[in-house]
Amino acid sequence: MEKTLLVINLGSTSTKIAVSKSEDMLFTESVPHTAEELKKYPRIIDQYELRERTVLDVLAEKKVALEQLDGIASRGGNMKPIPGGIYEICPAMIDDMKSGKYGQHPNMCGGIVAHQLGKKLNIPALTVDPPTVDELCVSATYSGIPLIRRQSSFHALNQKATARKIAAQLGRKYEDVNLIVAHLGGGISVGAHRRGKVVDVNNALDGDGPFSPERAGTLPAGDLVKLCYSGEYSLEQVLRLVQGGGGLMAYLGTTSGLEIEKRITEGDAVAAEVFEAMAYQVAKEIGACAAVLEGQVDAIALTGSLAYSERLVESLKRKVSFIAQVRLDPGENEMAALAAGAMRYFKGTEQLSIY
Repeated sequence: MEKTLLVINLGSTSTKIAVSKSEDMLFTESVPHTAEELKKYPRIIDQYELRERTVLDVLAEKKVALEQLDGIASRGGNMKPIPGGIYEICPAMIDDMKSGKYGQHPNMCGGIVAHQLGKKLNIPALTVDPPTVDELCVSATYSGIPLIRRQSSFHALNQKATARKIAAQLGRKYEDVNLIVAHLGGGISVGAHRRGKVVDVNNALDGDGPFSPERAGTLPAGDLVKLCYSGEYSLEQVLRLVQGGGGLMAYLGTTSGLEIEKRITEGDAVAAEVFEAMAYQVAKEIGACAAVLEGQVDAIALTGSLAYSERLVESLKRKVSFIAQVRLDPGENEMAALAAGAMRYFKGTEQLSIY
């Protein structure tokens, strides 16, 4: 079965567009947006026309006629917590993304672009495993304070796509294996996948887990409260420390793994210590997931851009390979994961979930 798919993935400073023939990418293009360009738009939703024009311009440049498209897959924006799956982008989903009550992300513009084009062309507009996938077991939702429920906010698209790949390598279905998947990127999420469901995972956006290139991860609660009430920081400044200005950025002034590894090879002992501390925290989170799965772990998968780092991978292998075999699937892989999800729908191997 051959289907021509438009794939859209909107980031904070870029618009990624791809066209695939079934699951084979014909091209992938990433169009950067400068801070100067984006500051014209007070709200993220105001970027809609810019993002739509960018998508249409790339398609025109690549000589892809809209009439050639059989479907559109857009990375999901912030919406209500839902189980993993393939969803048709619908008005209720767009209303939730526009409302901002589940957070703001440029991918809501991607969802609107996909929905509008889908209506115009009378083709399906889909999203796959959005970042608000919530399959947490009941115990995982407890925080210790009834006012606060632990949230599921993680790299669901890449985690589940990686889990399916690893399960296939093992000659089994995703729904028949227990896996631990660590997405190692600007944010780090480590998920316990029990027979097709992510039953526990750290909130990688602004919550807990290992510190990462730009996020603080779990912090000593009392010290954080004192910092908030010290009078030295505004709410916005504290949130910036937690998300965007934490982790490697806070300690080393950069989020670049390549730059940090270069410093280490040149003898920077502080960079080596911080990088190893990040590996240490990731390994602890993997160990916690092993406990969630009661030691029944078929494999540990490392994915995301930092999975290209031999230093980080070797450190993690030393610490966690006693739990299960460690397998690599480096890179973000989001465009391919969206295309693969859309093709599961077209082939009928996975039904649409209801939003």
